[in-house]
Amino acid sequence: MKFLTQNNAFPMPHPPQMDNAGNYIVSLSNVVKWMGEKAEELGVDVFPQTAAAQIIYGPDGSVRGIVTNDAGVDKSFKPKSTFTPGMELRGKLTLFAEGCHGSLTKGLIRKLRLRDEDKFQTYGLGIKEVWEVDEANHSPGKIVHTMGYPLDYKTYGGGFIYHMEDNKVTLGLVVGLDYQNPYMSPYKEFQRFKAHPFVSKLLEGGRVISYGARALVEGGLQSLPKLFFPGGALIGDTAGFMNVPKIKGTHNAMKSGILAADCAFKAIVTDGKGASESEGGDEEARAPPIVLSDYEEAFRSSSIFKELYEVRNIRPSFHTS
Repeated sequence: MKFLTQNNAFPMPHPPQMDNAGNYIVSLSNVVKWMGEKAEELGVDVFPQTAAAQIIYGPDGSVRGIVTNDAGVDKSFKPKSTFTPGMELRGKLTLFAEGCHGSLTKGLIRKLRLRDEDKFQTYGLGIKEVWEVDEANHSPGKIVHTMGYPLDYKTYGGGFIYHMEDNKVTLGLVVGLDYQNPYMSPYKEFQRFKAHPFVSKLLEGGRVISYGARALVEGGLQSLPKLFFPGGALIGDTAGFMNVPKIKGTHNAMKSGILAADCAFKAIVTDGKGASESEGGDEEARAPPIVLSDYEEAFRSSSIFKELYEVRNIRPSFHTS
């Protein structure tokens, strides 16, 4: 871990919760592709390039499924000759995994009142680039987190550098979206970060391969909504399971999916809850929805809760004296 000033980089101790020994540095897009192939081998239907556009609610207000987006529309969303209307995908349970601030989840949380007013979520913006660097500058498996420059002491955030395989390096800057200076541009701050001597030396002679940005959930344990509701549950970043100081949430997203799947299997297969789709129609509408209360209990006994509890005060403490 490094503390950056305008021209220097000073080593500093890091919390034990940020230790990355034994972890893997991977391309998430490659992992997701591999997992998708494994899921299809098991008979799971995967719908690439398909978004969920609407939630299907039952007469009792429970969630019964989703409607996918319309395909074959122009830039004004008007049908073209290739127009295909969205499909209704109904199920006994719907697990929402939309990531940070998902559009359907926002409406779901408001409609079903899953979040207390004093448990509002907070957000950050992460900007990242993947570089191919000179072999002499590459140290496979090395991870560096930075604090300080280019951000001032009033702005929460920091940088990261991950050395991957094949001389590739991922680096980026995360900025809390509660920054006070309205003229600050996180993108420009990232350019200043790359120009710092500590970082520019690493990038010298290299080239950018790809780049991107995304929003991050930063509220942690104090900002979690209710995780289950009639007909479904929230998992991953949709729930807010990111470890803020580590800027890592993929492992918790996977673990929460496993917990929810185990609870769903127990409810549907072991306990026989929910009407089968083959029995659909009015019978399905009258069938009581499945409520995965076991999922929230499983979460509180899991490694996710333990991890989030240990770092629960790091983000809130930034604005305390």
